[in-house]
Amino acid sequence: MFTGIIEEVGIILNITRGTNSGSLTIAAKKVLEDVEIGDSIAVNGVCLTVTSFTKGQFTADVMPVTLDKTNLGELSPGKKVNLERALQLKSRLGGHLVSGHVDGVGTILSINQDDNAILIEIEAPEKLKPFVIREGSIAVDGISLTVAELTPKGFCVSIIPHTAKKTTLANRKVGDRVNLEGDIIGKYLYHFWQQLNNDEKALEKSSRITKEFLAANGFF
Repeated sequence: MFTGIIEEVGIILNITRGTNSGSLTIAAKKVLEDVEIGDSIAVNGVCLTVTSFTKGQFTADVMPVTLDKTNLGELSPGKKVNLERALQLKSRLGGHLVSGHVDGVGTILSINQDDNAILIEIEAPEKLKPFVIREGSIAVDGISLTVAELTPKGFCVSIIPHTAKKTTLANRKVGDRVNLEGDIIGKYLYHFWQQLNNDEKALEKSSRITKEFLAANGFF
């Protein structure tokens, strides 16, 4: 699990490609301070496993399904990526719970300056839209952000100067593709609601949780 609070921006050093998979070697510093083989590091919001490392860089394998579902296949040497180590239980949860399992890839539709903030409109895949709510949380390339507005094609986020400085968002352009992950709690609730609608009687027999119970306790 991650928080979506980016620790540093790394640089792609090398990409090795197989038939459908590959590996990334990334220059980094902070995320390597206590790294071990097998540790998880989020790269642009994608949870990857460290397979080897030396001073100043680490390598992670990328599976075919990861290349299909994310923008990692579009990277090249010299590109910057957002990096975050896995969440520790003693850490402050400054962002929101991020699993590192990307739900889909969105496209940046517009970028506009609003005083000291940057407004970015992103087109979201249809399957992701049920999990995107106004003032809710979403991870964009691994960055924990708040949805400022919903738009016909997706949503808009507002970036403060600190976020722009500490992540790759300041270098993004219209047309760029970004990894998106919806709020994990919202996804569980959505799945439960679907199951409740599909087989309400069966669920009521096996559980005390009903629609009435959820409504009475403020879940909807």
